[in-house]
Amino acid sequence: MGEVVSAANAVNSLSDRFWNGILDLSPITATVLGYEQGIDRLDDPGPDGREKARALYTETLAAADAIEAGAAITAGLPAEERITLDILRVVCQTELEQHSQRFDRLKVVDQMGGPQTMLPLLAAFQPTATPQQFEAFLARLADYPRYMAANAEIVREGLASGMTAARIVTERVIAQVERLLAIPDELSPVLSVVQLPTPADRERLVDALGRCVRPADRAFLEVLLGKYRYSSRQEPGLWSAPRGDDLYRTQIRAWTSLDLDAAELHRSGLEELAEIEEERRAIARELGFGDDTKAARAALKSSPGAIPSSSEELLDRARGQIERALAMAPGYFGTLPRAGCEVRAVEPFKDADAPAAYYYPPAVDGSRPGVYYVNTYDLKSRSYIGLASTSFHEAVPGHHFQIALQTEHPSLNAFRRLGARVAGMAYVEGWGLYSERLADEMGLYLDAGERFGMLDGQAWRAARLVVDTGIHAFRWSRQKSVAHLLETGLSETDATIETDRYICLPAQALTYKVGQREIQRLRAEAAAALGTAFDIRAFHDALLGHGTLPLATLARELPGWLGVESR
Repeated sequence: MGEVVSAANAVNSLSDRFWNGILDLSPITATVLGYEQGIDRLDDPGPDGREKARALYTETLAAADAIEAGAAITAGLPAEERITLDILRVVCQTELEQHSQRFDRLKVVDQMGGPQTMLPLLAAFQPTATPQQFEAFLARLADYPRYMAANAEIVREGLASGMTAARIVTERVIAQVERLLAIPDELSPVLSVVQLPTPADRERLVDALGRCVRPADRAFLEVLLGKYRYSSRQEPGLWSAPRGDDLYRTQIRAWTSLDLDAAELHRSGLEELAEIEEERRAIARELGFGDDTKAARAALKSSPGAIPSSSEELLDRARGQIERALAMAPGYFGTLPRAGCEVRAVEPFKDADAPAAYYYPPAVDGSRPGVYYVNTYDLKSRSYIGLASTSFHEAVPGHHFQIALQTEHPSLNAFRRLGARVAGMAYVEGWGLYSERLADEMGLYLDAGERFGMLDGQAWRAARLVVDTGIHAFRWSRQKSVAHLLETGLSETDATIETDRYICLPAQALTYKVGQREIQRLRAEAAAALGTAFDIRAFHDALLGHGTLPLATLARELPGWLGVESR
């Protein structure tokens, strides 16, 4: 027994050291999560920072191997420590593989989360209300030229090695930086979110933006506008990069936590699309359109009130959907998060490149709620028939419940509460997609239009299996992907933005259906095994009660938590 306790303590100590190392390496991440660690500096994407990261992953993996060397001891570990070891190993192995492949040379040019998007995001999350906090933010602005110069050097390395972004990604990043530079310093999006200790500090902030940020962004843009722009990969798929097939296999594993075959994913996506289309036909028949789902969709989207008349109306509709879901949640969850969920519009500087909606978690200390961002760009394309399922996916009971409950967990260590999602994005996005179907069980869709929109959303994620593998493994063109998504039911705007997102983030799009299918499989098996004793509240509490998990870990542990004999 003493050996087991000692091993458990070693696991938690290792986890704490690893998490502290991650926060030290990425003070930007620390700030977004609500920590003050490194609040006056930015990350180091250069050689020194990469070497420190490699050393952290290597040393952590070796320590995890040493703990696991005693198989009998490890088998006797409490469940949470077994899970922690699983997650540490998955994270370290995947990160080391990506480091060896220098995947950062592709990620540095990224319209979704590249370095040019960092500062407005950081400003929204960093506290600046006191003089000391404001000085720390100014110190970060002073550090910005070093940060952007290091990223520019990675761009040059990518050019020299042939590891360039796809052309459309490069063009989107260029346009994004040009839009930022077109904004006068005194109208910067940073100014709209930073809390100033005194009115006089506004002038200091504007001055720092002009001295530190603008020249660094311009220098980064100049690197992209040079030879890099015209050397960017003509073909959008990762297969066209050096060792592209290996890169894609690694990205599939990094995003899903599983070794999956691209051809099998492609096939299963096509099968699910056919099944979902039959569900949509049933609604089309109810509406009097026979099997013509396109006509049904067009009628629903053109019906009175289907398109928001203003950005604020769209945001208010989303707020009402969240309130409705919260009211019904006690019938399906035993434990609810304490943190609230705020709705905000996507910032104008990036809304043209952003997805329809996304979520940011609450602060660790509870000082900031979870935030559900809704895109109000191209308002005429934002039909209400798709908003409800998006709200239930991104906010309640989707990402907000899962991530907030994890953040607030009373006994999980800091790494498990805040860092484990790196190894479990298929769990995270699978839960979000599962939540769209769960919302139907909860009676949250108000009419046939919202249910049709939910099915469109399910079809869209099934199509992601087809399109992501099509682009990155089977040499699909950008135009073929857009056409496939249009056929699935997306608007021209969303089909184009989403295709470019998949090009930019290989394999991320696979996480949704891969995770949802595993959750549905585990639920069906538990219901069959428990019969009338199956309790949906207990299932959801068990599923969400241990934080983010790799899918293989979830499949191994969940039956035991529910009292079902492990397979």
